[in-house]
Amino acid sequence: MKCDVINLDKKNVGSVELPDSVFGLEVRGDILHRMVRWQLAKRQAGTHKTKGISEISGTSKKPFRQKGTGSARQGSLRAPHMRGGAVIFGPVVRSHAHDLPKKFRSLGLKTALSSKAKDGKLVILDGTSVKDGKTKSLIAQLKTLGWTSALIIDGAQVDESFARAARNVPGVDVLPSQGANVYDILRRDTLVLTKAAVEKLEERFK
Repeated sequence: MKCDVINLDKKNVGSVELPDSVFGLEVRGDILHRMVRWQLAKRQAGTHKTKGISEISGTSKKPFRQKGTGSARQGSLRAPHMRGGAVIFGPVVRSHAHDLPKKFRSLGLKTALSSKAKDGKLVILDGTSVKDGKTKSLIAQLKTLGWTSALIIDGAQVDESFARAARNVPGVDVLPSQGANVYDILRRDTLVLTKAAVEKLEERFK
């Protein structure tokens, strides 16, 4: 598929051929859903924790004798039904991450790219170099382009002055091509790829 290339001044500066094997796949919501869940599960800290009976500080002595008190028998003040006692089946420190096959992850990223292309929300940018590296100037350019929620993916490395200018712009994320992922692509309305990013993504999927 053929796509126009623009610059930050919204001028057409050429065109580029995008491979259908990466940008022309059928959009499947189930694949995207599994990919987003996989990414978010990896991000979970998993540091929530409750104390079991062996971790509660206190005596192991029997509170009172077994018979003759008229009360229900008790074996420990650290039991779950006691005030300040243990928690049964509570959360423990663990990793929430789960595995997905490498081919599936690759397919998921291709599907996310294809979904943006199908919705007409894929933009190919000539480059990300800015003259003064000022946030104010970049905001004016983004306003002209109409990008209020955008993910901009550059080549192997993001232009330093552009990254600095875009750092404080709300609704705009900037990533190198290696950092391209399904969750960030879907959470922003517009996907912007530089020509260098297109080349790197094509290499990544070979």
